[in-house]
Amino acid sequence: MNYRHSYHAGNFADVIKHVTLIALLSALQNKEKPLCYIDTHAGTGFYDLFSEQAKKTHEYTGGIEKVIQCERPPAVVKRYLDCVHEINNRLSDAKFASLRYYPGSPLIARQLLRPHDNIIACELHPEEYQLLKNTFAGDKRVAVHHLDGFLGLKAFLPPAERRGLILIDPPYENPDEYTRIVHSLPFALKRFPTGIYAIWYPIKEKADTERFYNALNKNIPLPIFVMELTIYPDLPQHLNGCGLAIINPPWQFEQTVDEFLPWLWKALTINDQGAYRTHLLK
Repeated sequence: MNYRHSYHAGNFADVIKHVTLIALLSALQNKEKPLCYIDTHAGTGFYDLFSEQAKKTHEYTGGIEKVIQCERPPAVVKRYLDCVHEINNRLSDAKFASLRYYPGSPLIARQLLRPHDNIIACELHPEEYQLLKNTFAGDKRVAVHHLDGFLGLKAFLPPAERRGLILIDPPYENPDEYTRIVHSLPFALKRFPTGIYAIWYPIKEKADTERFYNALNKNIPLPIFVMELTIYPDLPQHLNGCGLAIINPPWQFEQTVDEFLPWLWKALTINDQGAYRTHLLK
């Protein structure tokens, strides 16, 4: 319960996660029917990059700041940058630089969702929850819950819309986080087998990542698309990159990822280190 995302907001992992989130929501919106977006570990909604926490790490300088400075972004990256610019245009004072605030996943989703779509956001940290609740105060399409996101999978599935995206993005503070994910998914899929589930995870030790893939393969009988991006070589005990495992990926989603993932790697890599790849677990 000590994790505060404000130290890491806007870093390279946020960029990858949020561009992918937009791509997934856009795919769902190809149909007119309403959808529900569920965020199991929602955070505060948005983050001040001039805060004491963000200034201690300056991680955003290796993430969103790099991307903003790059030319000719793919279409989905442009939509992502529009979300970043929107909150800065709305909240930033003229005396500050154009990049002060960074939107979290629930606020990005809120900017993209249509009038008949809805959001369910879970956050367990008491201070983060209160900030999240304040962010969406009075917004009837966003339900904010002070709740462990894994319990939220039991409480809120299936959504009334019967179409939706579930982002599972725990802080990975505890060593059993991967186990909790793998144990929670079969129940969630039993309740809502047609939902799209996007699981974000850090890439530190290659063996840990492979064990996670094996556990997903063993426990999940549905299609799983995996995308990875690293900006460092395979350094031990180091955040070298991150990935997303997507259960029930949308039709032609791999082609969409192929349009933006190489561009993101080129924008974010440090001295051409690391790599990117996509593959199907099933």
